[in-house]
Amino acid sequence: MAVLPIRTLPPDFAPQPHSLKDRVVLITGATGGLGRTSSLAAAQAGARVILLARKVPLLEKLYDEILALGQAEPAIYPLSLEGATPRDYETLADTLKAEYGRLDGIVHAAAHLAGLMPAAEIKPEEWMRTLHVNLSAPYLLTQACQPLLARADDASVVFVLDDPARSSRAFWGGYGVAKAGLESLVSILHQEWENGPIRVHALLPAPMRTALRRMAYFGENTMRIATPQIAAESVVYLLSPVALQLRGQILDLRKSDAALKQQDA
Repeated sequence: MAVLPIRTLPPDFAPQPHSLKDRVVLITGATGGLGRTSSLAAAQAGARVILLARKVPLLEKLYDEILALGQAEPAIYPLSLEGATPRDYETLADTLKAEYGRLDGIVHAAAHLAGLMPAAEIKPEEWMRTLHVNLSAPYLLTQACQPLLARADDASVVFVLDDPARSSRAFWGGYGVAKAGLESLVSILHQEWENGPIRVHALLPAPMRTALRRMAYFGENTMRIATPQIAAESVVYLLSPVALQLRGQILDLRKSDAALKQQDA
C-alpha cells in the first residue's frame, strides 16, 4: 500500500523549454536508460547537468552528446555507488560547493538488479549490494548534499520507484525491499522538509525499454515497451518550479495520457 499521495501528469502536459535554465542538477546512473534520457532532457531544458556514473567512456560519450545539442557544458563525476562510502559523498558535495556554490536538484536514477531469484538463494553480498545501490546510496548522497540544496531558493530531489504490484512479489528480493523503503524515505524527508526550500518527489514510471527491465524479463519483446522519454520529461517537470504542488507525492506515469500514447505508438 502506498504511503504517499498519488498524482498523475496534467492532461495538457508538454515539456517546457528553459524550465531548468541556470539550475545545477546532479543525475546518478547518468549513463543508464532513464538516467541518460533524463540527462539529455534536463540539459535541453537549460540545466547545468552533473553526470554521475561508473563508466568513464560512457560518461564521455554522453558529455559529447549534450555539447552537440548546444546546451550548457555538463560535468562528469565518475563514481561507483556500489563501493561508495559516506566520505565519497561528502567529497562530492565539497566538489559541487567549490564549483557551483549550490545545488538545485538531484535525480536518483541509478538502480541495480541482478535478476529474479528465490530469497533463499540470494548471496549475502548481493543482498547488501542491492540495498546499498537502491536505498542506502540515495539516502547518503542526499544527506551529504542537503546543505548545498538548502542554499537554493527552490531545490528538488527526485527518487525513482518501481511498480509495487510487481516488485513486492516473489523473487524480487532486495530490489523490491529497497524500492518499498525508498517510498518510506520520501515520506520521511517530506515531513521533515515540507516547510523549507528542499522538496522531495517520487516518480513511478510506466514500463520502460531499459537494460534493468531486461534483467527481469528476458523473453520480452522490448520493441513493444516505451522508451524512457516520457519518464525523463517527467523528471524535468519535477525538477522545475511548476511541480511545487507535487512535493511529497508520487507522480504515477503508469496511466498518464502521455505514457499511454507513447506505449501505443
